[in-house]
Amino acid sequence: MLSRHHCEDSRKVFRIEISSNLRQRERQLQTQLEVIGIGGYQLPEIQNIYFLKGDLDLPTVKRLTEKLIIDPVTESYAIEQVKHRVVKNNNPSNNENSVEVAFRPGVTDNTAQELLEAARRMGISNILGAATGMRYQFDPVMNPLEIEQIASKLLVNSTIQRFSYQKIYPEFINTTSNELPVIETISLLTANETRLLKISEERRLALDLTEMIAIRDYFIGIERDPTDAELETLAQTWSEHCVHKTFKAEIKLDSGVIIDGILNRYLRSVTEEIDASWVRSAFVDNAGVIAFDDQFDLSFKVETHNHPSAIEPFGGANTGVGGVVRDVLGVSHRPIANTDVLCFGPQESGEGDLPENVLHPKRIQAGVVSGVGDYGNKLGIPTINGAIYYHPGYTANPLVYCGSIGIGPVDSHPTSPQPGDRIIVIGGRTGRDGIRGATFSSLTMDAQTGEVAGASVQIGDPITEKGLIEVVELARDDKLYNAITDCGAGGLSSAVGEMSSKLGANVDLENVTLKYQNLAPWEIWLSEAQERMVLAVPADKVHELEEICSRYWIELSDIGSFEESGSLKVAIAGTPVVELRNGFLHNGIPDKKLEASAIFRDENYLPASLNISPQQVNYSELLIKLLSHPNIASKEKVIRQYDHEVRGSTVVKPFSGEKQDGPSDAAVIKPLNTAGWRGFAVANGINPLIGESDPYYMALSVVDEAVRNLVAVGADPDRIALLDNFCWGNPNRPEILGSLVEAARGCRDAALLYRTPFISGKDSLNNEYIGQDGKHHAIPGTLLISSISIVPDIRKTITMDVKQAGHLIYLIGDWRPTFVGSHLARIDIAVEGKFTQKYRPPDLSEENIQVYRCLYKTIAKGLVTAAHDLSEGGLAVSLAEMCLAGRRGARVNLNNVDLSSIQTCFAETNGCLLVTVSSENKNVFEELFTPLPCRLIGLVSDDKILEIVNDSDSLIQLEIDQLLQAFTGSGKDPSHGS
Repeated sequence: MLSRHHCEDSRKVFRIEISSNLRQRERQLQTQLEVIGIGGYQLPEIQNIYFLKGDLDLPTVKRLTEKLIIDPVTESYAIEQVKHRVVKNNNPSNNENSVEVAFRPGVTDNTAQELLEAARRMGISNILGAATGMRYQFDPVMNPLEIEQIASKLLVNSTIQRFSYQKIYPEFINTTSNELPVIETISLLTANETRLLKISEERRLALDLTEMIAIRDYFIGIERDPTDAELETLAQTWSEHCVHKTFKAEIKLDSGVIIDGILNRYLRSVTEEIDASWVRSAFVDNAGVIAFDDQFDLSFKVETHNHPSAIEPFGGANTGVGGVVRDVLGVSHRPIANTDVLCFGPQESGEGDLPENVLHPKRIQAGVVSGVGDYGNKLGIPTINGAIYYHPGYTANPLVYCGSIGIGPVDSHPTSPQPGDRIIVIGGRTGRDGIRGATFSSLTMDAQTGEVAGASVQIGDPITEKGLIEVVELARDDKLYNAITDCGAGGLSSAVGEMSSKLGANVDLENVTLKYQNLAPWEIWLSEAQERMVLAVPADKVHELEEICSRYWIELSDIGSFEESGSLKVAIAGTPVVELRNGFLHNGIPDKKLEASAIFRDENYLPASLNISPQQVNYSELLIKLLSHPNIASKEKVIRQYDHEVRGSTVVKPFSGEKQDGPSDAAVIKPLNTAGWRGFAVANGINPLIGESDPYYMALSVVDEAVRNLVAVGADPDRIALLDNFCWGNPNRPEILGSLVEAARGCRDAALLYRTPFISGKDSLNNEYIGQDGKHHAIPGTLLISSISIVPDIRKTITMDVKQAGHLIYLIGDWRPTFVGSHLARIDIAVEGKFTQKYRPPDLSEENIQVYRCLYKTIAKGLVTAAHDLSEGGLAVSLAEMCLAGRRGARVNLNNVDLSSIQTCFAETNGCLLVTVSSENKNVFEELFTPLPCRLIGLVSDDKILEIVNDSDSLIQLEIDQLLQAFTGSGKDPSHGS
């Protein structure tokens, strides 16, 4: 076999440099340089670099460049042939002040792949390889230390990229190989307990001693050692990410109470008890499914991609979106809308605040936001709903929740592979990206994580996934498959393993299409390379599927068959790689038994940081501070990077109001090609601040928020389904597990109160990191509740902005404002004195659901012109948001509210909304709400001033422009360090 370098030297390599005269990227980079304290230099220059290898000549490369690569209006190019690899000391003191960046070998390079495909369509077939890179040229007077700092902090993520201070050389991977596959045997039969744990640690299996002993005993029983692929298959199948063993574990509380599984006790049981006829599928497939109408069903799934996003923000978030879209494809639905909820550390963190090797939160946010937008926008799927939350606890371990909603005909999703069905893989090729992603997600983040787990991060290819969407929809309609699933965590081992769990399978890895050669068999089997689906296809229908795939340039591989053997068998070149009995693979994991500490509830919940005297408060100043708090302030700069209107079906958008800049409570979609005016609404609830005081009450609150947001736009409160996503620390720590149990208990109680079944969920545990003190630190226990409901008539939906002067303002709901978990307690208030009253966390009232049902009826009757829920910041913030969105003022009098003024303005509560009603509808509105809690507190004005008074005392008087400046400005994160 020819060596890699010999192959490279026998072909010409051309380097193409592309320069743009727009200089937009350069200005953006210069802004980033100032953030890290490097300013006052001339504008840098940025060039795109393309490398081509093959039997090429200069005229062909020029033709390809001019036809495919450059925009002749704004760009110019230069081409040179790379004669040989130049080896120099890679340090910044070369007096060129340049940095060149390229992907590491094996990392997906989508631009290069598309360039190759486009060249072939032009008839240029003699290109053997392509690669891309970037060149950054800085001011010659910069010193080498500054160049080094720029490279490490801004330009390069060493997990997926390499760089050079000289001209970088392309790393083309050998695409041909005659090497025989290497299958390693792991010595397990004679391993003692110490050695078993060492094997788990060395291979990053994330298996504990009990699990390793069970595996050893199984192989002792069949009298042989396992192969590397078998051990890795068991590790991913038994991983926390895949099997949710903590949520299924028997948990003993220190009170002596035994909980037989969080999932069954608190979540799945709710759905069974409510027994809603419109729930089609819950907790048994890739996504939860509910009825939309007589013809169509809706599916919904929310996943997390936390660990990958921490070490490679763009790729982690990018593939988080791609993965959850494939979950929807995995129930034979077409994805039609996406959601995202993102949690970051304070953006103004100093370098000294960061643990070793942790990316700056600003860089993490920029990469994650770009990754989310890049994938959804290229797929042509609107991103319609989400949230962004900041907290110091997310600095080293961000949370990235990605969701997708799909639609499909009723009863169109087959789920049972048949003996003899072919195992068909469609979509992207398999590479070394995503290796051990399932087990990687079960490990704690530490200083070495980015270095040792680089292969656990994938890079997405949304163009290929767009083709997959079309292929799956056509194949479903033509009934070409008996089962389908996405190739996600664990890769083929998970997808094929799960599909064959009730039968058996025989797989030939030689037939798996690869991005490049020299992958070990276990790497092919475990790779989590993106954009792949696995289908069970009758042999006589494979050709039809191939024809559909060819229309969309989607590759298809036939890698084996399903059979009634009860075993999973995998081979390559005739050599066995895996042979495991399904009974052990899927049911052999030892029952987990854990201990949890119950939550001790102190009667005084009031945070010590809230140290204010109501008599000394500047209410206007507090409102301005709250509106500018990062958790409350406008997220428009982020959301505008997402296309939320593509396909033209978004009825209520993420923004509302006269200038479309007010924060909507929920989004409403009218699916294309469906009859009538029926639509659906999507919302969410999240509030980790309450969880810091009491996770049970946090769960109550976020379920209520998710429900209340839907009702605010006109959704039916009796057709709401929920999804849960728990992001927690290490469940082996009793206090962490105790808080998780309490949150799950809160989910059950709230769902039963509102009769809202759970249809899907996901847990992401071990969200911990090693801090600067060398100790383990867990993120704040964070529960995201996503909600979806039917809107019978989208023409009757409403938005949160006030509409007209003279409209009456009502506060509806059981008014129980509290400062526990409030944002007022997080901002710096320079006053003295303290409250003497004790506050409990926000609770739920049994009247809440009656209020929501009544509001739904009044909206349907056209009596309500605007509605907005009370959440972060309390009544004053919600009122300010309604006014700034509508560009109108309001006058509110608190004299009929039997609470202190500061509590009324800024304390937070569940179950309440502000609504506006025209004066002619006053009587009928109030009659419908009798005897439910409903207070008339003010009216909308045209003077563009928000005024809140208490009898004759003016508490707040601010112009709309002042509210807008606070809400849309970019101030320092007041919660930093709190």
